[in-house]
Amino acid sequence: MFTDSLLFVGRVVGRFASAGSIWICLVQAVVGAEERPEIVVADFEGRDYGTWTATGNAFGSGPAHGTLPGQMAVDGFLGKGLVNSFHGGDASTGRLTSAAFTCERRYLRFLVGGGKQAGKTCMNLMMDGKAVRTATGPNERPGGSEHLDWEQWEVSEFGGRTVSLEIIDEAVGGWGHINIDHILQTDQRLPGMLTNVTRSIALNQRYLNLPVKTGAPKKWVSLLVDDKVVREFEIELADAKPDWWAVLDLAPFHNRTGTVRVDRLREDSAALASIEPGATMKGAESLYRETLRPQFHFTAQRGWNNDPNGLVYHRGEYHLFFQHNPYGWNWGNMHWGHAVSPDLVHWRELGEALYPDERGTMFSGSAVVDVENTTGWARGSEAPLVCIYTAAGGTSRQSDKQPFTQCIAYSVDRGRNWQLASNNPVLPPIAGGNRDPKVFWYEPERKWVMALYLDKSDFALFASKDLKQWQRLSDVSIPGTSECPEFFEIALDGKRRDTRWVFYGGNGRYLVGRFDGKTFQAESGPHSLNYGNCFYASQTYNQLPAKGRRVLVAWGQVNFPGMPFNQMMDFPVDLTLRTTEQGPRLFANPVREIESLRRRSQRVRNVSLTSAHPLADWRGELFEAQVELTPADAGVVGLEVRGVMVNYDVAKQELSCLGKKAKMPLDKRGRLTLRVLVDRGSIEIFGGDGRVYMPMGVLLKAEQQGILAFSKSGSGARLESARVWELGSIW
Repeated sequence: MFTDSLLFVGRVVGRFASAGSIWICLVQAVVGAEERPEIVVADFEGRDYGTWTATGNAFGSGPAHGTLPGQMAVDGFLGKGLVNSFHGGDASTGRLTSAAFTCERRYLRFLVGGGKQAGKTCMNLMMDGKAVRTATGPNERPGGSEHLDWEQWEVSEFGGRTVSLEIIDEAVGGWGHINIDHILQTDQRLPGMLTNVTRSIALNQRYLNLPVKTGAPKKWVSLLVDDKVVREFEIELADAKPDWWAVLDLAPFHNRTGTVRVDRLREDSAALASIEPGATMKGAESLYRETLRPQFHFTAQRGWNNDPNGLVYHRGEYHLFFQHNPYGWNWGNMHWGHAVSPDLVHWRELGEALYPDERGTMFSGSAVVDVENTTGWARGSEAPLVCIYTAAGGTSRQSDKQPFTQCIAYSVDRGRNWQLASNNPVLPPIAGGNRDPKVFWYEPERKWVMALYLDKSDFALFASKDLKQWQRLSDVSIPGTSECPEFFEIALDGKRRDTRWVFYGGNGRYLVGRFDGKTFQAESGPHSLNYGNCFYASQTYNQLPAKGRRVLVAWGQVNFPGMPFNQMMDFPVDLTLRTTEQGPRLFANPVREIESLRRRSQRVRNVSLTSAHPLADWRGELFEAQVELTPADAGVVGLEVRGVMVNYDVAKQELSCLGKKAKMPLDKRGRLTLRVLVDRGSIEIFGGDGRVYMPMGVLLKAEQQGILAFSKSGSGARLESARVWELGSIW
């Protein structure tokens, strides 16, 4: 702790070797100085900022108590309060200035987080009107963490001088805020940060197990083979006991020697030594048995998932690629994870298909089977499976300041191994954030068509003969939506000769119209595809074996706290386009393959709903229920599903659950039909034979396991029929 000071004293006293008593006195003086008590400059535990002065609107009227509205979870601060300039979001600006104080210790130490924008999101030490020290948060790219970590300045040269602090937020874009807490003066040296700490590892095991502590400061970790970076990612590397273990697949580098490199590792950290090669994933004994793990919805084995990507059927397998952060519980490090299923229900994860590279991380896209071998990549009778994705330049260290482009990769062994195209990118930048290509084969003109998101609510269509060269066809605008375009042809009322085209964006707001191979002409919309709280970035399957079938999978936005995984996919649904009194509308119902999960069942018929009536005489977590109710003179009828209310307001003809609402008329017989799928983290509601699709993310309480039908405010309601199935696990 005293090494620097003792070395200095030793050098001085060494010139006067005979003066032993001087050496003892000087050492005592240094030790006494090192042991001086810390001085708290500010802990931000008060109701306001005290002697600090705030200007602008970024800092509010006083310290924040943790996370502010619209902000990722903030942690790492001490006590209850901290400086958080996210008041009003990243668009707010301001300054927070301390009263003057005297510099009385060797170091000024503080907790800092937020944005890394020099001069714009920072804290400055001011003396004589000039900034003599400055610090920023760690985040400059999408993703990141709101964790605060310790930092300190060596300030002994300013001893006895009058100084002040100013905390600045002059940034208005992403990560345009700063978090500060617990500023103190101290003589204790903070363990230093070491840059590019390395460890040589024999790559003779299948996996590299990496300890993760959710909320810890993110570190850049690189794997080098033959002095070349082959994998690079950010990870909340655990210094002590990890929350869970992430894995890096070493199969491509088997029996070679690698170097693991960690950037900015504290000198007293045990994290690098904790990284452990292994034949299996650490913690695999509890895989799919975790307390909150959904039992019939796809979830990644480890880490975060979001958008479904590359939905395609090929040689007996339904492929599900997905946006994946294998190394963290939150968004970041976008890879393409990969899973396959024989039936859209039971999934087997294969590992990562696409890894970040020098063009960026791997954002969303689609996949096709090049049956006609337009690419020339076929191997014998094996048609290439081709992924079309966005290389998100600027979202990785290797791709700093590069634009977003569209690229392709292919496999000739059913998606087990992947090769990037040599002519990437196949589509150069069109607009700033252009991304999420959805590609399909347009048979009338024997060409590939791509729908691509451009900016705001604008999309464009492109065409190609070989997936490698693309020409712009036309533009499409869909008010109220953005990102993740989907574009497909679908039969109206099941009549294959009477079709329409549907075009929608990330939130499912869709247009219905016609497409002539070049231009999409909308006839109605935008309409809402879903009315729930956990639906985004959905995609439909290409090249299904059943002609005319249209299967959709969406990202189910559900957090699973304390788990080694986060987020899920909604259960696959069949889409149909049907004529209604309002015109053609999409209907959604669970795919019929769910029948393979059904276990015991129970029927109920012709029950007067004078009070709540149970639909099954057993308790459980996983259900499918199909229910038909006649409201008669009741004001409200519905279901209580494991403690969650699904209400139908008869007068308003409105279905609601957990604050979400949808208009839905009774059928011609005056009846309400409901179908629900119940898993550990969701209730998916289908009303009116799929006219209303309402996927609801909710962590259900383990002690609430029943399902009831009920009526309120009136009389005469009847439960005409109900059938409930207990569902099995897909794992």
